[in-house]
Amino acid sequence: MERKYNPAEIEQKWQKHWEENRIFNVTEDPDKKKYYLLEMFPYPSGRIHIGHVRNYTIGDVVARYKRMKGFNVLHPMGWDAFGMPAENAAIERGIHPSVWTHENIDNMRRQLKRMGFSYDWEREVATCEPEYYRWEQLFFLWMYEKGLAYKKSSTVNWCPKCETVLANEQVEAGLCWRCGSEVGEKYLSQWFFRITAYVDELLDNCDRLPGWPERVLTMQKNWIGKSYGCEASFPMADGKGDIKVFTTRQDTIFGATFMLIAAEHPLVLDLSRGKASEGTVRDFVEKIKKQDKKMRTSEYYEKEGVFLDTWCLNPVTGRKMPIYAANFVLADYGTGCVMAVPTHDQRDFEFAKKYNLPLIVVIQSPDRALNVKTMTEAYTDNGILVNSGPFDGMENLKAQDAIADHLVAIGRGKKTIQYRLRDWGISRQRYWGAPIPMVNCEACGTVPVPESELPVILPGDVELTGEGGSPLARYKPFVETTCPRCGKPAQRETDTMDTFVESSWYFDRFCSAHYDTKPGLDRKKLDYWMPVDQYIGGIEHAILHLLYARFYTKMLRDFGALGVDEPFTNLLTQGMVCKETMRCSEHGYLFPEEVHGEKCMHCDCAITIGKTEKMSKSLKNVVDPDYLVKAYGADTARIFCLFASPPEKDLEWSDQGVDGSFRFLSRTWRIVNDYLEDLRDVPPFADGESLEGDLKALRRKTHQTVRKVTSDIEDRFHFNTAISAVMELVNTLYQHPRPATNDRLALAVVRETIETVILLLAPIVPHITEELWTLLGRTESLADVAWPVFDPAVASEEVITIVIQINGKVRSRISVPADEEGEQIKALARSDEKIAWQIAGKTIVKEVYVPKKLVNIVVRD
Repeated sequence: MERKYNPAEIEQKWQKHWEENRIFNVTEDPDKKKYYLLEMFPYPSGRIHIGHVRNYTIGDVVARYKRMKGFNVLHPMGWDAFGMPAENAAIERGIHPSVWTHENIDNMRRQLKRMGFSYDWEREVATCEPEYYRWEQLFFLWMYEKGLAYKKSSTVNWCPKCETVLANEQVEAGLCWRCGSEVGEKYLSQWFFRITAYVDELLDNCDRLPGWPERVLTMQKNWIGKSYGCEASFPMADGKGDIKVFTTRQDTIFGATFMLIAAEHPLVLDLSRGKASEGTVRDFVEKIKKQDKKMRTSEYYEKEGVFLDTWCLNPVTGRKMPIYAANFVLADYGTGCVMAVPTHDQRDFEFAKKYNLPLIVVIQSPDRALNVKTMTEAYTDNGILVNSGPFDGMENLKAQDAIADHLVAIGRGKKTIQYRLRDWGISRQRYWGAPIPMVNCEACGTVPVPESELPVILPGDVELTGEGGSPLARYKPFVETTCPRCGKPAQRETDTMDTFVESSWYFDRFCSAHYDTKPGLDRKKLDYWMPVDQYIGGIEHAILHLLYARFYTKMLRDFGALGVDEPFTNLLTQGMVCKETMRCSEHGYLFPEEVHGEKCMHCDCAITIGKTEKMSKSLKNVVDPDYLVKAYGADTARIFCLFASPPEKDLEWSDQGVDGSFRFLSRTWRIVNDYLEDLRDVPPFADGESLEGDLKALRRKTHQTVRKVTSDIEDRFHFNTAISAVMELVNTLYQHPRPATNDRLALAVVRETIETVILLLAPIVPHITEELWTLLGRTESLADVAWPVFDPAVASEEVITIVIQINGKVRSRISVPADEEGEQIKALARSDEKIAWQIAGKTIVKEVYVPKKLVNIVVRD
């Protein structure tokens, strides 16, 4: 009786085998070429989701494939374990963040192992452990000594509920990305990393990363934001100081008619202090601080401003310019002040029209005469300068250097380069993070903790109430210490580090995960493994995480801990997993398990199918991986996630697609088991005997499939088309005439095909293939078997020559595959360059095709 495909039994058997035999644990081997495959490590939220399954399956296929290709593959996993969610959970549930985090890690590790991922678990790290963050603290001290870590006061985004600083990207529509509270601003003393010290290298090296998506490189370049321009000084009308602006459009300075300052800029309140408008200005500033910074700069966002009751002077015309605070100017770009040229900037134009401010044309269009009275929008193209003093008649772009030189000559400007990138603020006012190893002493100031006293351990018995800033600041046993320099009473720094710090070097730690000698990185091992050959993660990390990781790599290189310039050679940003939403009029969004048929299980109401959106808990359009594995097996989950879409595209969930994936595996299982007895003592076909007919066609299809799958995985990571090719081969095998039990030649060809199917599927569905491989009598693990190699001669189609006649006379010849369809051969004959011109304009009476010999085209004028 044929054994039934039982995923649960098979998968757990092979997972145990891999773990007990340490199949995927690796060490450095100078005789083998290395391949470091890494997916972005997860935050231990408690459960993996389908997005994790897809991401890690993509990585696992590549890791297993490269191993079969002979590479020494490093494929580690760990946990980005610090962060506010654990602290919030501790407060809500009365459980310590460490307990919550480690329970979540245990559960997620179980889930990942159940998926059959080929991780080297002996390299597992959790960033919340002292043996990890002690080295992070050491790097901080290194940077402090070199001036790369420093403290200054600055305005920050502040979440009053989380009681912590937020990066701009963590503020969404004016709300905290974590808790949804309204975000305000606060002036705090913060620790910073001087990432700007590496700004040119970070920018220039973007052009040395050919394995990165162009979209990501563009995002990185834009975030760094290098601009060549001019810093111009606009003197205050009352003679008290000046306002400096950075501009790349000094060619338009003669048309500047008013000054704009970012609402949150300290200068706004300074300039309005004591004036009649002070109260109005203060209210405006508070209003703008609550607006989303990204939305404020959108061209569609309403332009708002308030007059500050003060003026400055245009440095080249002497014109008196009113000064406004505006919502679409940002304090953290340039100087936070902008010279407004409304005739040649659309946002300035809209602002000027709204507040009835003057317009002056300084660039004339070559096509039409511009008149400020009739202009309906700003003129932003190039042209000839007018109303620009000695520069009239010059092309505006060619005048830029001349005007910059003029500003320098009159002492009102200088040529300069500006960057959008700002230093990285790493201070966070929370408990669950890596302590900053600094001490504050009244006598000595800020003093670093000696290296010998690292790690500064995060205390485990701090009370978490959810109130009043950092819990560490209220915990005296941690705060109270002695100054390392003078020995007098002092206080520890109570801010903890941004969690982006932990994720900026974890890939280095994986190379020597348990190395406990300074600096926590074994240079010899890192020289072997680094850089990461293939990094895989979401597009949402395209800016900050990747930029910080690149900065950390350069910093550690300069301290001698690393020997590479860039951390990741190749980058794949996978798409999202999406699913339709389901909604009940009474109970709102529903989880899939809350729907029976087309009705809500709670009230029997008909459900409404909504649009397909990214899977999220809030929309309840999620699928539990544990359910999927229990119902279908891990291999089905893996192959569906790969087959439904190319990895860089969004994947649309389909229950029918999951069923189809399971059926394919079941068909593969059946046909192998169906041939088992016949193939028991038959080796796979080896070259030597000639094949004809169906056997030759089957072997050709087998080698063509190897060629196709190898190309799809190696060159493009197009697993969907690779899987489709294997499905075609399985279908071909089903259609192939079954050989007699004593026809060893035919059975050898069949065995070669079956073994090829198993080998090609091995990285994709490792459990079922390991089992089938064993059933065929093979004793070695598929993880140690070489990837199949196709024979180009066997894979090539047999080609025949077709004679082409016109009215019975030979006019040309073409070569076509031997199995090409007759209609296609006729079409190829008509399009042949020697034939096409001879039949052009004539009527084709008929076409006669003699199979595998000739095509005769009968024509008349």
